[in-house]
Amino acid sequence: MPSAIAAKTSARMPMMPIRDVVIFPHMMSPFVVGRAASVKALEASLAHDKKIFLATQHDASDNDPTPADVYAVGTVVSIVQSLKLPDGNIKVLVEGLERATLRSVRIEDGFMQALVETTRFPEISDPDLESLVSRVTASFEQYVKQSQSLNYETMIAAVRVDDPGKLSDTIGANLPLSVSQKQDLLEIFDPLERLGRIGELLDIELEKLAVDRTVQGRVKRQMEKAQKEYYLNEKIKAIQKELGRGERSEFDEYRRRIDESGMSADARKKALAEVQKLENMPPMSAEGTVSHNYIDWLLSVPWKAKSREIRDLANAEKVLNADHYSLEKVKERILEFLAVRRLVSRPQGSILCFVGPPGVGKTSLGKSIARATGRKFVRLSLGGVRDEAEIRGHRRTYIGALPGQIIQMMKKAGTRNPVVMLDEVDKMSADFRGDPSAALMEVLDPEQNSAFQDHYLDVEFDLSQVFFIATANVLHTLPAPLLDRMEVIRISGYTEDEKTEIAKRHLIAKQIKNVGLKQGKDIDFREDGIRLIIEQYTREAGVRNLEREIGNICRKVALEVVRGKKPRRAKKAIVNAKSVKQFLKVPKYREPGTELKHEIGTAIGLAWTELGGTLLHVETTLMDGQGKLTLTGKLGDVMQESARAAMSYIRSRSGAFGLPKGFYQNLDIHVHVPEGAIPKDGPSAGITLTAAIASALTKVQVRGDVAMTGEVTLRGKVLAIGGLKEKLLAASRHGIKEVLLPKENEKDLPDVPENIRENLTLRFVETMDDVLDLAFVEPIAGLSKHPFTAGGVQVIQHGDRPAV
Repeated sequence: MPSAIAAKTSARMPMMPIRDVVIFPHMMSPFVVGRAASVKALEASLAHDKKIFLATQHDASDNDPTPADVYAVGTVVSIVQSLKLPDGNIKVLVEGLERATLRSVRIEDGFMQALVETTRFPEISDPDLESLVSRVTASFEQYVKQSQSLNYETMIAAVRVDDPGKLSDTIGANLPLSVSQKQDLLEIFDPLERLGRIGELLDIELEKLAVDRTVQGRVKRQMEKAQKEYYLNEKIKAIQKELGRGERSEFDEYRRRIDESGMSADARKKALAEVQKLENMPPMSAEGTVSHNYIDWLLSVPWKAKSREIRDLANAEKVLNADHYSLEKVKERILEFLAVRRLVSRPQGSILCFVGPPGVGKTSLGKSIARATGRKFVRLSLGGVRDEAEIRGHRRTYIGALPGQIIQMMKKAGTRNPVVMLDEVDKMSADFRGDPSAALMEVLDPEQNSAFQDHYLDVEFDLSQVFFIATANVLHTLPAPLLDRMEVIRISGYTEDEKTEIAKRHLIAKQIKNVGLKQGKDIDFREDGIRLIIEQYTREAGVRNLEREIGNICRKVALEVVRGKKPRRAKKAIVNAKSVKQFLKVPKYREPGTELKHEIGTAIGLAWTELGGTLLHVETTLMDGQGKLTLTGKLGDVMQESARAAMSYIRSRSGAFGLPKGFYQNLDIHVHVPEGAIPKDGPSAGITLTAAIASALTKVQVRGDVAMTGEVTLRGKVLAIGGLKEKLLAASRHGIKEVLLPKENEKDLPDVPENIRENLTLRFVETMDDVLDLAFVEPIAGLSKHPFTAGGVQVIQHGDRPAV
C-alpha cells in the first residue's frame, strides 16, 4: 500500500539528551532533569515557546554526552509542567508532538541548540488501511486482556483512534519493549510501515503470553496434584488408624528391609535416620529423590549374602586344567589358597596380580578361579581410569552422585565374597581429580579393606572376604606401595607346542561353534596347519591372534557352505600346511631362520616388552667425520647410556681389537635400532650394542644365528638381565640356534620350559671378550682364542649336555 508524499520542515530549538527512555509522539511522560546543560536547555525552552527536542543516549551511563552519543532520531515535545525540587533538580511533564531527525547541533550558552527536520504525512483513506487498523486494535485489546500490567479501560480508550500514526505510537509506548526496540519504532516515519511493525511485535508478545500461561498452568496442576496426593495419603493413614489396621507405608517397608539386611550398626543407624528425614519431607521435594537413592543403595549392597564356597581341591584342579593348558605355577598358587581356606575358619581375602603379555589368559583365568571356588565373578576394567571418584565414589553433595565402582561391583555380584577382577591395573593414570591407584591401596590391603569407606555410602563396608585379582602387562607403571600389597604371579608367553595344544583343546572348538559349523563334519584342523599358522601368521606371546586367524579360516569355510560351494554332504574342509596358505594367503612372517644372516655391523639382541619377548636388531655404520656417536630408533636414556658405555669399552681396548690409536677421531659412528616408532629402553642390550659397534670397526661379521642379551660395564663385565623366559621364547620363535646369556642368569633356567632349553644352545658368559669370541664369525687376534675353547664360557646345549 503506497503512502502519500510527506512534507518536510526544519526548525531550530534547544536539545536535551535523555537516558533509558524513548518518548513517542502523543505520549505524556514525566522525568527529572538534573544535569547542568539539560537544565539550561529546559530553561531556554520555557522562556521561548516551551518546545524542546529530546533524543535518547546510546549509553545511559554517560553523564556528559556529546551530539555523537545520541540517536539521530528523537521527538519534539511540549513542556506541560515543570517543578523545581529542593535538591536543585527539575521535575517536568512533557507531551510528545512529532518525531524529528537531527541535522546539526551547536553549543550555545552551555546547552545544545539543534536544527531538526520534521516529516508530516497527509491523511489517506483506503480499505486496506482500515483493515490493518482494525486488526492491530483487536490484537492490542487481546494483549491488554491477557496482560496484568495494563489498565484495560484506559488502554482501550487510548487506542480508539483512526489515525494510524497515533495508534502505532500509543501501542508502541505501552508494549514491554527494550530501549533499542522502541528507538527502532521511533525511527520509522511512515505511519503505515510503523503500524505493520507494531502488528508483528504484538503477535510476538501474544505468543509469549500464551507460553507463560501454559507454564503457569502446568505448575499449578502439579502443585494441585501434590497437594491432593498428600491430602489423600493423610486421609488413608487416618482411616487405617481408625480401623485398627495400622500403617504400612513405604517408610515402614524401608525399616523392615533395613532390619533384615544385616548391615552394620553404623550403617543401620544412618539408614534409619535417612528414612526418618525422608518421612518428614514433602512428597515432591527434590531432596527426597536423593534420600530415596541413598537408602536404595544401602539396601542393595550385599551385607550378609555369601556364595557357598567350594573347597574341594580335586574339583578345583579339574576345572583349572579343563579351562587352561599349562600355567602350572598359577594353578599351584590357587590350590594353595583353597588348601588354606580348608584349614583356617576365617582366612583373609587374597590379592593376586597376574602379569604377562596380552593374550596369555589372565582374564579368563580369573573366571576359572571363580568357577573352581563356586564364587560369583565380576570384572572391573581400570584402563584409562584417572579419577579417584571412580574407586571411592562421589559425595552426596554432588548432583547425580553415585558410589564408586568397587561398591557397584559388589552390588552386581550380590555376595560378600565374589572374585573381583581389576583388569588392566597398569593402565591407570592420575590427573587433577586425584590418583585412582592411591585409592586402590585401601581396597587391596588386607589390613584395611575390612573397613573400606565409600564416599557416597559414607559407612564402612567389609571387603576382606573378596578374592581380588589384578591383571597387568607390565609392573613399572604401578606405584611401589600398591605393588607391595599384591602377590605377583608372572604368566609368560606360550611355546609353540603349548600354543598348538591350546588351539586343539580350546580355540578351534570355540571358533567353529561361533560360526555355526560342525567339528569333524564341516571342517577339520590338522596339527601341521596349526603350527604353520603359529610360525608364519602369528608371532606373539599369547594366543589372541592365533584365535583370530583360526576364526578367519572358519568364517571362510562358513561362507563356502552358505554359498553352496561346499554343501554339508560334501567332503569336509581340511586345514593343513598346504590349505592354510589358500585360506590366509600371503604369510605375514618369513619362515623362522630364513632371515638370519652373518653381517658386519649388525647384531641380534633379545628384548622384553609388555607384549612379551622379541628380537632386537642393532645396526651400525661408519662414516668419515669427527668422532660423533649418533643413536637413533627412539632409544630411551638407559639404552643410550649403554651405547656410550659400549663405545668407551671399545676405545679403552682399541689395541686388542687391532684398531689404530685415535681411530674414533676421524669417524662418525651411527647406531640404529629398527622399528623407530616403537620406544626402546633398558640396559640389557649392552652386549648387543658393543658387538655391533665392534663388528663395524673390525670388519668382522657377527653370526646371524646367535642372539644375545646382557648389560655391559665399562670394564667389559656382563651383568644379569630380567625376563629370561620371555626372551628365550622369542629366540625360539624366530629360529635362533644359539643364545649368549649372563652367567648370573644361570639360576633362572628352571623357569624356562624344557623343550625350549633343548632347542637352543645356551652359552653363559662373564666378560665381553667371551661374547665377541662366540658371536664373531672369525676370531680377533688381540682377544682370547676363538670360540669354543674360551675358558670362562659355560655351555649348556640339548638338555644340559655340553656342546662338542
